[in-house]
Amino acid sequence: MRSTRTPARVLPLALAALLGPLATGCGSASGADGSKTVTVTVGYQSKTINTVTAGTLLRSLGYFEQELAARGKKDGVTYKVDWQDYATGAPITAQMTAGKIDIGSMGDFPLLINAARGRELKQPTRLVSVTGYNLRGGLNTVVAAPDSPLESLSDLRGKKVSTSVGSAADGTLVRALQRAGIDPASGIQKLNQQPSVGASALQAGSADALSQFVAWPGQLAYEGKAKALYDGAELNVPTFHGVTVREKFAAQRAGVLDDFLRAQRKATDYLRTNPVAAAESVAKETGLPAEVVYLYNGASGIATFDPALRPELVAALKADVPVLKDAKLVADVDVDAFVDPAPLQRVATGQDYPVAAPARAELWRRGQARTESFDSPRELLKAAKGADVRAAYVPDAVTGTLWFADRAVWVAEGSDLRAFVTRAGATAYVDRHRESGARIVGFAEAGALAS
Repeated sequence: MRSTRTPARVLPLALAALLGPLATGCGSASGADGSKTVTVTVGYQSKTINTVTAGTLLRSLGYFEQELAARGKKDGVTYKVDWQDYATGAPITAQMTAGKIDIGSMGDFPLLINAARGRELKQPTRLVSVTGYNLRGGLNTVVAAPDSPLESLSDLRGKKVSTSVGSAADGTLVRALQRAGIDPASGIQKLNQQPSVGASALQAGSADALSQFVAWPGQLAYEGKAKALYDGAELNVPTFHGVTVREKFAAQRAGVLDDFLRAQRKATDYLRTNPVAAAESVAKETGLPAEVVYLYNGASGIATFDPALRPELVAALKADVPVLKDAKLVADVDVDAFVDPAPLQRVATGQDYPVAAPARAELWRRGQARTESFDSPRELLKAAKGADVRAAYVPDAVTGTLWFADRAVWVAEGSDLRAFVTRAGATAYVDRHRESGARIVGFAEAGALAS
């Protein structure tokens, strides 16, 4: 994971007083010719791939630097961007509240912690845009080892479950356990671990399950190292990642913030227009398989990219506050004060993006720059026969969450073939449709039935 962190500079008191408000994350220095250089520090999560329009993809496309170069020509300032890469949102918040990061991106639960810590430490922050969202909550998934006897969330009672406390995935775990009648505090043994540590714990057998955010569940499933146990979309509660900015920076460098949001919009346009190329680009930068990136960021991917601060997302953020309060991670958060739509309104151009359409089955043939879409999983399986397939994706028959066709749980019902992210989802469907002969079948049998 690449990082370009700059060591903190110790400024003489007189110089610090002279620079005043600029002696923060947005550094300023003068060259020998009297020109001024301003450094904008951006914290991002390269492998949290539904933040790419404010991080990995944006960085690789260079749109923010282009916007700043144009601004610099007008005001005689040289702008530089210091991109700082982190595994989760927590360290970005720590750096923002220390005045060392100006703009950051993170998930909905970390955003609330960001807001709370900012107020507590006199470095208030504001939520100014969204990167990727899923209106049902499908960006978070609980997985178990592929040969685990665990088949549903209720099987987690008394088990060791790894997650990152305070993350969006932890929020999904807490809510899902509560719905299953399991006390999140005492009903399981929760392991507070970074995603990579949790993934290793799952493989080593020291954790029975892992609840994590994009792209960890999909990556582990793709590599055959995990099976989905719980699809976060079953909650039917929106989840998203967004962009937060230090309030002082937003006031002092409003134009620079506008440039960032314009650049984010351009990166969003690029991703939505060129989903395969964007997935390949993100894969190259992160080392993640492009097939996994496309699962989340593709044309029918689990994430929908749109900077807009949609009312349903703000409402979901408010509903998240009690969960964090119960966990004693925040005292309270004034969401209305935290959400600031004004900067995005200043740079808005054209029509808003439409709400995501229902996911469709997609086939990615090797060597092709575009995928093919199908109206049903059966049609996809027929098209895949004899083809040089790089990846095949099918939506869950109930939640709509896209998943790898060869990792899905298949149900045959008459001439119909349906796919599910989890065995529990497939079993529940079969139990409701036994009279029509619904039954669970393997991937190979599903393929044979599709002919």
